[in-house]
Amino acid sequence: MHSLSPRHFADADAPYDAARYVLFGVPYDGTTSYRSGTRGGPAAIREASLNFESYLVDYDLDLADVPVCDAGDIEPFSLPDAVVAQVEDVVRDICRGGKVPVMIGGEHSITPGAVRAVAPEWYVVCDAHLDLRPEFGGTRDNHACACRRVYDAGVRNIVIIGARSGTREEYAFAQDLHLYTADEVRKRGMSTVVREVAGIVGNARTYLSIDADAVDCCATPGLGTPEPFGLSPSDLRDLVRALAPTVVGFDYVEVCPCDAGQTAAVAARIIRDFIGCHFRHGREESLL
Repeated sequence: MHSLSPRHFADADAPYDAARYVLFGVPYDGTTSYRSGTRGGPAAIREASLNFESYLVDYDLDLADVPVCDAGDIEPFSLPDAVVAQVEDVVRDICRGGKVPVMIGGEHSITPGAVRAVAPEWYVVCDAHLDLRPEFGGTRDNHACACRRVYDAGVRNIVIIGARSGTREEYAFAQDLHLYTADEVRKRGMSTVVREVAGIVGNARTYLSIDADAVDCCATPGLGTPEPFGLSPSDLRDLVRALAPTVVGFDYVEVCPCDAGQTAAVAARIIRDFIGCHFRHGREESLL
């Protein structure tokens, strides 16, 4: 890995060996199906992170005191299957070191590699799209197949939140999973859904993936595949806060910096919130 960006994620200054969290970027959008540009997501998220105070009042925690390392970006290959393998190798090394991987994309096709390396008991994903196609665009490693590849890798405990787009076949496949559409979230309330999902997952090791297009595109338009009538940024934050203690791998993908920066800002803020919440919970656990 080497950095392709002149700046790194704010307050991620710890050396790799001393880090509890290792953040890295995957600037790849080789299977983009609508609007290209998510390869610029890691740089935009890092840039946006510089806007925020290091102090997180909700946790009484200063991120400058949290051992986070920004390890830079993978230099991705051209073929999607090769990129997925790159991600798997990097995440496996991070996990072997007892660290928590925090990946920023880039398109969603990269996530299955990270999931394979982490080998979680549960996979929770916020996404406008089901991503359950067996293949798309001539490859099984398309970003429209990310959730299906996770399922095929043996992680059958899957929760999808915020979906509002997919084929008839994908919706039929999703009936065997835990699916909370964006409309269901709106009707029941995110707090109810969060409590239910937290109860389902329990204390099991969880991989949490956030696709930026889970949020309504009218709020965050910097997306490669925008969909209206989605979740709110606050909805995402509520879920991240509820699940953070059990999360062993985290990513935020599909930010396409073609807007005024609001999509990257939400991503940067939620990543910071995840790290803060996860670290604070771990510190409290160690004191018990």
